[in-house]
Amino acid sequence: MSNGPYIIYAIILAVLSIITGEIVTFVMLGFILITLNNINTNLKRIHHKLPGKQGTGVDQGGNDHGNN
Repeated sequence: MSNGPYIIYAIILAVLSIITGEIVTFVMLGFILITLNNINTNLKRIHHKLPGKQGTGVDQGGNDHGNN
């Protein structure tokens, strides 16, 4: 996933934080956003490395047992 949406989101948060005077909130939300992005990236990497798990699960519809 590209970082474009995150940059736009950060700019919007920066403008709002300057207007409202909540600079600390902006910094904390930035840390949360970076952390969630790192977690998502690592989970995707782990998912692709698991043997025999590609193409199953919620992404293909249904559950692990093949039920829809």
